[in-house]
Amino acid sequence: MIKEITVEPLVDHPSAVETIAGWFEAEWPAYYGPGGPGSALRDVRAYANQGGLPVGVVALRSGSVCGIAALKAQSISSYADVSPWAAAGFVHPSLRGHGIGSLLLGALEEQACKLGFGRIWCGTSTAQSLLQRCGWQLRETVIHEGENLGIFSKML
Repeated sequence: MIKEITVEPLVDHPSAVETIAGWFEAEWPAYYGPGGPGSALRDVRAYANQGGLPVGVVALRSGSVCGIAALKAQSISSYADVSPWAAAGFVHPSLRGHGIGSLLLGALEEQACKLGFGRIWCGTSTAQSLLQRCGWQLRETVIHEGENLGIFSKML
């Protein structure tokens, strides 16, 4: 684990919003890229919130943003009756595998508790081993937008 990592609310780092939006566009081009249905800038701006959903947290290394995660009300349409969802997890590729994702997940769990939630959810095709290492339980595997997703939850 990299020792100089801190996690703070995204709302406290407005200058990072455009950089993070660029990361999202590069990481998920089918959704956020040209012709995609999403707007990375709109989503990241929405995560720069406090006191309610959505809310984002950022990982900082020596004061520079190196990762993000968000807690939002909805994610998977077939699970519209549960909330909140851990989403938008991203760690800069040069720093992956050093525990930053775990720190971000922990910060989202803290945010969920502060907001009065007793359980948190996540749908992922790429972070299943991370979630399991952090104590999350696989509920089921579903096909969502043509992709196999593990649906996980964790009691808080």
